[in-house]
Amino acid sequence: MSTRLGTGEGTQTRELLHFVTQETRFALLNNVLQHPEGMPSMYELEQLNPSVSDATVYKHVQKLIEAGLLEEVTLPDDRRRQGYPWKFYRLTEEGRAFLEEHNLLAAEETLERLYESITDRPEKMVKYENAPRPDVDDA
Repeated sequence: MSTRLGTGEGTQTRELLHFVTQETRFALLNNVLQHPEGMPSMYELEQLNPSVSDATVYKHVQKLIEAGLLEEVTLPDDRRRQGYPWKFYRLTEEGRAFLEEHNLLAAEETLERLYESITDRPEKMVKYENAPRPDVDDA
C-alpha cells in the first residue's frame, strides 16, 4: 500500500484514511493540531501520549512523514540553544488539505482549548513549549 499523499484515487484514498485514523497516528496528528505553535518536539509528543512507548511514538511520526502528512522542521544552527529541542513536527500543506477534505480538522479549535486546559504538564514540557521554533518558511 502506498500511503503517500496524491498517489491515487479510490482504494488508495480509503487506505490513507484508514492509515491516518489508526489510533496512535490520529492521536499524534491531533497533538500537532492542538499544540500552541502547531509544531511540537518529539519530547512533547511523547509526553502527550504516556500510554505509548517513546519508540512507538517515533515510529508513527516517521510513518506520518513518509505518508506526506507531517514534516520535520529543524531550527537553524544559529538559533539553537543548549537544553532545548531543535527538531519539530508540523502538518504539511498536503496533509492539512487531506485532513480538511475528509473533515478531520473540524475539532481543531476544540483541540487547542483542550491542550491549554492541561494544567499538570511537567516543567520540562513547559520549557520545550516555550523553546524557539523554526520560522514558517524554514524546512
